[in-house]
Amino acid sequence: MNFHIMTLFPDMVSNGLSESITGRAINNNLISVNTVNIRNFAGNKYGHVDDYTYGGGAGMLMQAEPVYKAYQSIIDNNNLADKKPRVLYMTPQGTPFNQRMAEELSKEEDIILLCGHYEGIDERVLEMIVTDNVSIGDFVLTGGELPAMMIVDAVSRLVPGVLGGEESAVYESFYDGLLEYPQYTRPEVFMGKEVPKVLLSGHHKNIEKWRYEQSLQRTKERRPDLYEKYMIEHEENR
Repeated sequence: MNFHIMTLFPDMVSNGLSESITGRAINNNLISVNTVNIRNFAGNKYGHVDDYTYGGGAGMLMQAEPVYKAYQSIIDNNNLADKKPRVLYMTPQGTPFNQRMAEELSKEEDIILLCGHYEGIDERVLEMIVTDNVSIGDFVLTGGELPAMMIVDAVSRLVPGVLGGEESAVYESFYDGLLEYPQYTRPEVFMGKEVPKVLLSGHHKNIEKWRYEQSLQRTKERRPDLYEKYMIEHEENR
């Protein structure tokens, strides 16, 4: 799977994704992360890609032309003209990113992620190239790099082979819509607190039942919105 990230800060993205699971997946050629510096397409010796907004207002806006040329370079250099890859723009105005979206995106061969900065990007180029406006939450960051890295991390771990074993990804899909159950490791007793006996029983059916019940309870307590949605979607199975 190939991620193409359009950014003003390629080192920030490359360095962040070169560690841990994503770094190992890159080294094992399970995913590729191609950063494209939008400044390289500025068309001036200073590398300026922003300007004042028409109509006034605070801050600067990224210009359409450098963004479009950066996008076109990805299309041309990777023979994507006929594939029409998904182009995700990181914006708080977008559709909230969740596990289901990660699973959907993991089926793509190429994904382009566009990271804005300053006050955003000229609307005209967004209309021309963006297929998905994506948000990681109702807050504003200084740029789209961190959201893009989060999406690459969430999507890439669903790519076959990235986790080494597929068990973790299977559990995430199986409990889709619920928060994860509590987990424990050695020692069996820590400062007087014991591991739940069911987890030591070796009875897999009882363990699965306990984990499911814990996921339900935890979701109900911590994310009642998700719990209500889950119960509605699974009402026919109750």
